[in-house]
Amino acid sequence: MTDPEPLALPAEEPVLRVVPMPADVNWHGDIFGGWIMAQVDLAGGVVAARRARGRVATVAVNAFTFKQPVLVGDVVSFFAQIVRIGRTSITVDVEVFAQRRPDREITVKVTEATLTYVAVGTDGRPRDVPPA
Repeated sequence: MTDPEPLALPAEEPVLRVVPMPADVNWHGDIFGGWIMAQVDLAGGVVAARRARGRVATVAVNAFTFKQPVLVGDVVSFFAQIVRIGRTSITVDVEVFAQRRPDREITVKVTEATLTYVAVGTDGRPRDVPPA
């Protein structure tokens, strides 16, 4: 595999940053896609819950693209931003970058996704997203 074009991480702080471990690999030795999907959902949920000022539930994974494998030991950073707010829903774009090879660090974009969350009240039913 040739080295991808060098990238820099986005300027803002990541919502989540984790290092995958050997227990997170698939049978090919790459990090299991389901592990990445779970982390993306967590990152998107943090941003949505902040904006909703409370509990949210994932209602849709609108798009999910794996661009590069994630490797054991990569430092994986999740950046999330709200792209749409409806009456009860919040749609979030999540970009995922991996920093690998500590001897000559490279950064690659590994995943991008769009998810929709719904604000949920104490009764478990959808509620209005409060004004900004």
